Amino acid sequence: MLSSNPYLATIQRDLLLGLRNPGRLLNPLLFYGLVALLFPLALGPEHRLLAQAAPGIIWVAALLATLMTLDSLFRGDFNDGSLELLALSPHPFVLLVAAKLFAQWLLTGLPLILLTPVLGMFFSLTGQSIGILLLTLLLGTPTISLIGAIGAALTLNIRGAGGGALLALLVLPLYIPVLIFAAGTIKAAGAGLPVDGQLFFMAALLVLAITLAPAAVAAALKINMH
Repeated sequence: MLSSNPYLATIQRDLLLGLRNPGRLLNPLLFYGLVALLFPLALGPEHRLLAQAAPGIIWVAALLATLMTLDSLFRGDFNDGSLELLALSPHPFVLLVAAKLFAQWLLTGLPLILLTPVLGMFFSLTGQSIGILLLTLLLGTPTISLIGAIGAALTLNIRGAGGGALLALLVLPLYIPVLIFAAGTIKAAGAGLPVDGQLFFMAALLVLAITLAPAAVAAALKINMH
């Protein structure tokens, strides 16, 4: 039974739809795991090399896995008219969009984080490095999901492969700061250096994304629905 609160009901609905479509949940997770695990096989058993390469490899795999889910983020609701009903509801559309984005992160970003400790062991990462890696993913995956949602909303009316290609071109350059600071944080932690500055910057990016992205996504969706 869905909650009477419209925002909680939106989250519950999207979670139920995601769980009823296992491919939406499993495909990015399998892609993330396979891409990350292929590199240890290619690089060989050298522990130091694996540990040095791990931050960039795991984060690039997470970015690509998240990118896989973006094209379908709003398309189903757009095609069946649910998105228009949300826009016409008496509740603030931007908050309903924020609820949908939170549900999307729970379905895609959170499973990636839960799988990461297993991948970290394959890369011979220490417990401290795995902990820092999880912290960067906890701060960074919501940011890349929010940025990606803007691209998904802007390309909503573009069908076929062209929409996915344009979406990738729009969002990948915006992911670079997150990727640089996330990988740099893990490398600094592995070298015994302080990581507070990098983590604070990633937290600032997340706060900025939470503040601005839902409004930008709501505006782009309204434009595409007219």
